[in-house]
Amino acid sequence: MSRPRHDPDLVRPYVRTGGRTRPSKDVRLESLVFAATGTRPGLNPDARRVLALFAPAQGGGLVVAEIASALALPPSTTRILVADLIGHGLMTLAQGQDDDRPPVSLIERVLNGLRAHA
Repeated sequence: MSRPRHDPDLVRPYVRTGGRTRPSKDVRLESLVFAATGTRPGLNPDARRVLALFAPAQGGGLVVAEIASALALPPSTTRILVADLIGHGLMTLAQGQDDDRPPVSLIERVLNGLRAHA
């Protein structure tokens, strides 16, 4: 007799990414992304969930770690989903800072997102 399954998410990460293990673009957990307005027909449910997070942001950006935390997705899966959306032109990566270091407020948001995901 088997025990009842405790994993609430029956869709495995490799199914969500089509078997891919790496993003097609250099998307990091600390990357700040912005969503374009509108949608594209044929997006999978995970892509629609990612884009839906940006509606309350009212044009603001989200860090990839925040997206992973909000959707309870593995960070590696989220990086691939975000890279796909960038490839479809539905998201953009924020340009780097002049000194290539993120602002402290961004680091704090990433840290809070990671803690919430853990």
